[in-house]
Amino acid sequence: MISSPLSSRLYQRATNGPAFIQARYGSARGLVRLWLSQIARRAGAYRVFEQVRWGEVRRLVFVCSGNICRSPYAEHRAALAGFPAISVALRGDANQPADPTARATARLAGLDLEAHRSTRVVDAGIRRGDLLIAMEPWQARELRVCYPLQDVQVTLLGLWSYPQQPHLHDPFSLSEAYFRTCFRAIDSGVAAILDRVKG
Repeated sequence: MISSPLSSRLYQRATNGPAFIQARYGSARGLVRLWLSQIARRAGAYRVFEQVRWGEVRRLVFVCSGNICRSPYAEHRAALAGFPAISVALRGDANQPADPTARATARLAGLDLEAHRSTRVVDAGIRRGDLLIAMEPWQARELRVCYPLQDVQVTLLGLWSYPQQPHLHDPFSLSEAYFRTCFRAIDSGVAAILDRVKG
């Protein structure tokens, strides 16, 4: 089968939705998942992730699937503000570099991800005083199962971003415009979290 730029664009539009959906939500799937997470939030499904004991937080641990897009960006944003932070993969492999589009987008936002290498959450030495910050509800639920101790807390980054978005869709392999949208949401969520832990 012969592929052309036109057929590629048509396939992307059919699977990811029109350009404004891709730029704002990543894909049509990202929009649906955000919409479902907003319904769940209004029903109180994420209340447990909003009950953070901010005074006990000693380190921010940002968690996403592969630790190559969202969580390394969040880690570097928090570290730039002077708060201890790391980032980890819930499902991905260790020692992977940050995604090229993530690196380029971060560079435009004043962050350098060139030296980043992924770390698995099981290798991160999770400890008392850590606040595990997930990007998607399924990640937060899995973290609560893996780390049920009272002295390790779990939250969702998007609960603190503006606007609130409990599901922060993975930008991996999606448009540069969505990377920018995603990273802006991370910026606002990290800033709000830092205000609370430093306050």
